[in-house]
Amino acid sequence: MNKNYFEVFRAGINSTFQDKGRSNLHHVGIPCSGAMDSRNYLIANSLLENDLSSAVIEFAYQGPLFKYHGENINIAITGDVIFKIKRDMTEIQGSCNKSYLIKDGDEIDILSTNKSVYGYFAINGKFDLKYQWGSCSINTKAQLGSNNGEKIYDGQKIIISKINSLKSTKELNYINTKIEKIRVIKGTNYDYFSKEGINTFFNKSFTISKLSDRMGMRLEGHKIDNIVNTNIKSEGLIKGVVQVPADGNPIIMLSDYGTIGGYPKIGVVISADYDKLVQLMSGSKIKFQEIELPEAETLYDLYQMETKNIISQIK
Repeated sequence: MNKNYFEVFRAGINSTFQDKGRSNLHHVGIPCSGAMDSRNYLIANSLLENDLSSAVIEFAYQGPLFKYHGENINIAITGDVIFKIKRDMTEIQGSCNKSYLIKDGDEIDILSTNKSVYGYFAINGKFDLKYQWGSCSINTKAQLGSNNGEKIYDGQKIIISKINSLKSTKELNYINTKIEKIRVIKGTNYDYFSKEGINTFFNKSFTISKLSDRMGMRLEGHKIDNIVNTNIKSEGLIKGVVQVPADGNPIIMLSDYGTIGGYPKIGVVISADYDKLVQLMSGSKIKFQEIELPEAETLYDLYQMETKNIISQIK
């Protein structure tokens, strides 16, 4: 066994390896997957001066508890996460958006996310992972990706294949902000819905269901009235598209979405709002706001520029 590895005592919730995903394989039915919150994923790698496409560990609500074995390594945790680092008989409360030096025998306990869903754990190097279809990203429903397409599990030894040169501590003064109003553009089946249904979609609040996961975010509270057909011939889907099945409760397709679907599509969440959308916990209330495509494109460009500016402030 490689001498550098993490021994997993508690796997956490939905802990998987993720990178940028597979964005060019929809035509053969391969979902994109990848990190749910791309900004926090990029910050994690940037804090450690990694290649920005490096794999990290993504977790939901609670992360792993693991012990490190090997030569010194830098780590970073991003998102809004509560965690502790234990060394010998001492324990420190960790801070997100900051790199740490970890030594042989240290334990990292990622206790929970704070009023959010996803967090990210990165190392200054590479996990020993097999690429599949050009990515390490795991889609557990499709059993696709590294780690045999499975979540990280209790007792697993996470092998590190490479440790980059150690860096001085890096830190970023950044606070994740919340969002309540989700901006969307019209979907391809917008005219399938009654005026009342469209008014409901844009003027009522919806509650995020506990049944939500990396594949889709189910919404409850108000039903969207369809006046044409609740089932259509299967068409291509994209991340963020809002489908409305026969029960009238919208579903927002997320990073592990299937590449085709047979429900009418009322809208698409704009890319600039996606990272903040996925961080909303079950039980959260959201409302939709309609915008036009040119504005959505401008907002995406601005969001990308903002992300680069945030990363440039790492010291």
